[in-house]
Amino acid sequence: MPLPAAARVAPIDHYENFPVASWLCPPHLRAPITAIYHFARTADDLADEGPASPEQRLADLAAYRQALLQLYETPLGHANAAHQRWPQVFGPLARAVAAFALPAPLLHALLDAFEHDVRMTRDGGHYPDTEALLAYCANSANPVGRLLLHLYGIEDAPALAQSDAICTALQLINFWQDPSRDLPRGRNYFAQDVCQRTGFDPRPWMGGTGAIKPEADAAVRLYVSDARLRMAQGQALVHRLPGRAGWELRLVIQGGLRVLDKIEALGGAVLHTRPRLRVWDAPRIAWRALGM
Repeated sequence: MPLPAAARVAPIDHYENFPVASWLCPPHLRAPITAIYHFARTADDLADEGPASPEQRLADLAAYRQALLQLYETPLGHANAAHQRWPQVFGPLARAVAAFALPAPLLHALLDAFEHDVRMTRDGGHYPDTEALLAYCANSANPVGRLLLHLYGIEDAPALAQSDAICTALQLINFWQDPSRDLPRGRNYFAQDVCQRTGFDPRPWMGGTGAIKPEADAAVRLYVSDARLRMAQGQALVHRLPGRAGWELRLVIQGGLRVLDKIEALGGAVLHTRPRLRVWDAPRIAWRALGM
């Protein structure tokens, strides 16, 4: 089998709204947080970037999952296929697993989400209801928050629920920030129940013929309201994380809420315009973080 793109070419430059292992992160956790990020980012690239067919993407993700299985089965320092094919990912991840006993099911859940995305796009699928969309978020986003809480030694049920609320909100924010990119690529995150409730039909946008109508505004605003509610449900977690980590989370939350401001201001126009955080948004985000 030929090497996947992640092992052959330089890393893809990705725009990120939210900080990854910034200077606010405790120094001893920067390496494992970065390792988790690169594990997820590389898997996402296998699922979404480049010209590969859906079958090749699924084959690459299966090989990636096998490498993850081997990582947990092979003692640190011993050569294995994971290190040979994706050394920039599985070398640091192996050290993080050895040092912090990262739960393997959370990493596998991320791969479940990426495989699901490939199949949904290949088959032209859609989410029948919001419950199905949230079930996807439970694999695509929530494991990241739980992995980070694991690093901090916080694993009680209320904290996990708050983390899930924040991570789901951030995933939803990414969805409603990116329909101008996702829909033309066959990725439809507008659940059918919301479409029926608002009268919005995303299918013309998938074919490149959509026009902005009040129904699109209604669907976007409904989703923005839902994401704000979920963020509010989780934001008390900032008071559980120690020191700089709590401030890191405050900025992540306020960054996400600021993106929601921009999505809400655009309404249905977000279907062809992607809102982004800018340098001049930083003072507002920082001020709001101070008030949490």
